[in-house]
Amino acid sequence: MSDSTAPQAKKVPTERTHHGDTFVDHYEWLRDKDSPEVLAHLHAENAYADAVTAAQKPLRETIFNEIKHRTVETDLSVPSRRGDWWYFTRTIEGEQHPVYCRVAAGSAAETEQNDVERGSWTPPQVEAGVVLPGEQTFFDTNAEAAKHPFYQLGGMSLNAEGTLLAYSEDTSGDEHYTVRFRDLTTGENQPEQISNVHGGPVLEPSGARAYYMVADAAWRPHQLYMHTLGTDAEQDRLILEVSDEQLWTGVGLSADKRELVIISGNSEYDESRLLDVTDPQAEPVLLISAEQRLLHSIDPIELDGERLLLVTHNQSGPNNALSVTTAAALTAQDPNAAPSADRPLDLGRPVLPHEETVKLEGVSVTAAQIIVTARRDTIESIQLLNLEQLRAALAGADPVPTSTLPGPEFDEELYTCAVIAAEYEAPLFRVAYESWLTPTRIYDIDHETAEPLLRRETPVNDVDLGAYRATRIWAPSGDTRADGSAIAIPVTVLHHRDVAADGTNPTLVYGYGSYEMSMDPSFGIPRLSLLDRGVVFAIAHIRGGGELGRGWYEDGKKLKKTNTFTDFIAATDHLITQGWADPARVAALGGSAGGLLMGAVANLAPEKYVAILGQVPFVDNLTTILDPELPLSALEWEEWGNPITDPEVYRYMKSYAPYENVRDLAYPAIAAVTSLNDTRVLYVEPAKWVQVLREHQRGEAPVVMKIEMEGGHGGASGRYETWKERAWDYAFIAHHLGASERLGAGEIHSAVEIPSASQPRR
Repeated sequence: MSDSTAPQAKKVPTERTHHGDTFVDHYEWLRDKDSPEVLAHLHAENAYADAVTAAQKPLRETIFNEIKHRTVETDLSVPSRRGDWWYFTRTIEGEQHPVYCRVAAGSAAETEQNDVERGSWTPPQVEAGVVLPGEQTFFDTNAEAAKHPFYQLGGMSLNAEGTLLAYSEDTSGDEHYTVRFRDLTTGENQPEQISNVHGGPVLEPSGARAYYMVADAAWRPHQLYMHTLGTDAEQDRLILEVSDEQLWTGVGLSADKRELVIISGNSEYDESRLLDVTDPQAEPVLLISAEQRLLHSIDPIELDGERLLLVTHNQSGPNNALSVTTAAALTAQDPNAAPSADRPLDLGRPVLPHEETVKLEGVSVTAAQIIVTARRDTIESIQLLNLEQLRAALAGADPVPTSTLPGPEFDEELYTCAVIAAEYEAPLFRVAYESWLTPTRIYDIDHETAEPLLRRETPVNDVDLGAYRATRIWAPSGDTRADGSAIAIPVTVLHHRDVAADGTNPTLVYGYGSYEMSMDPSFGIPRLSLLDRGVVFAIAHIRGGGELGRGWYEDGKKLKKTNTFTDFIAATDHLITQGWADPARVAALGGSAGGLLMGAVANLAPEKYVAILGQVPFVDNLTTILDPELPLSALEWEEWGNPITDPEVYRYMKSYAPYENVRDLAYPAIAAVTSLNDTRVLYVEPAKWVQVLREHQRGEAPVVMKIEMEGGHGGASGRYETWKERAWDYAFIAHHLGASERLGAGEIHSAVEIPSASQPRR
């Protein structure tokens, strides 16, 4: 077989029968990733993809170089205070990974700049390529990554004194991490290590103990262990095992680092526990059980000498409310009692009520005030709840609507403002602000004055950011709500200022629409390469996401999942009718669950797109979810329904599962991009999908699969490899859109211009 001939996998019929329906799968044998025959087939797919896209190579190289040129490669983060140290990262030109550094608080590097009365909370000024006096490199990721073909950090945790670092690393891409411990006084790793850990470790403040999760065969974190430093990992104490296969468990320290907050949950309900980390013999305390079917989070807070719990929950409505109670009050109730309307769980005094137009996402606790994260009209921002309002709620005052709380405001219509650091005793907290066209800005906000202090604007090389535009349009879905009002889909339209809505533009439509994930405004240098080529980049905020509150999500899951797909097609149609898109030059892009979207759209409306690209696409979803032994499958039942036990769910999923609904059609050019070691969406799904697509292709467009043989769900490791992957994706899309050339005035500008419109105001 030549490289230009599409690989044809042999057919080995495998029957799958559920609810009286038998499906014959001819390519299930490709699941055996250890088979030499399978590996040979995957290499052949890569060779074919290389041959088919050979003409795109110059464009790939050009886009990669544009990304590389515009990115300030030797760069740094804003130092963040923890204990007696300022921590920050440096990125160095030519290096794939960040370097983790620190400098002592009160050192010569910062003394001259700080207001002593504010407790030395002004970060030292760090310059690219200039080492601060007393600066230490405590973790060089590049040096660690040089030992392996793949390298990814799972997480880092420090003790309070800054003398011990616990970190986890994945060297294959399969997300099986190894925890290691580094003595920061010597820079040497300690001999002990812990293998097969899920995610990162959590050190309690003294550094005497570390907590970590272990996953089961289905890659569900279900066991919590405690490791005592200086002992063998085989002696680690099992703290908790969660047997419910539909619960995913995560842990984190409370804001004051006295307790470990343990949340086991899924998209519909949670189970919460607290563990006293100051006591090595402590047992987890169950607060709210899964039996209550309550979606919630827990945040401990100390107020006037009393230990309280802030509970963000959906008991009062789908967009959440905030209540305040105590652990004793929760544990005094029957944790296994089934919920009922006449006797709901007592969650204490209401603080923030449920609102139909505001989604309460959660809170961050500090000793000064409570920072509230909320979403309204798709935009996530922060509001501030002072402790006097909390005291008033405890005394019986009416709850205060989140929408009335103060908070920093911005003049841009579409932006994201998120809390990135809120040390418990600090006089300020830190937020990151960005928009579709504004690179990330870091602000520190003083608790007393609420005044934002700009610490840094992310630099971008040689680009006039004023050359681009972002706007919001609303596409009619054709559906109505129960009250008869029309449902419209928000669509973000990004374009070059020289592009007008005249019906001639090549257009890329991006979508996700699952797990209540919102496609929030974010700045991306790679995207500029498409905008410079006249491509309209449209983000369809379709149902199944969380942009318009919990109801928006619930209207695009389980037996309403196809709303996600029809919304995407409706958004595409609206872009055409509004003149943003040339109907003959529209492409589609989505990844993971968004890859399922791509597969469904390809079957439903292939004629609307000239190219479709699925990144790690979840296209054989029914086969996967029918097998609870596969990674994450049982956890997916709360998102898609359980097709094993419910025949209606089975029939519904079968009606849209991309792999099982490919038929004789003229499909557009399709690319599936995946990784061999992905544990979230197994490579076998796109491998099978492209085979059946080629069988049924009645058009001339190619169907290719590119597989990273040493990567995971996020692809290869390292920023340069990530840029190369993005350049491959965008070159494939631009090529099929006929948009390989930059706009006539498309030379890269020499001035960096960041609009002032995003300066905060109150």
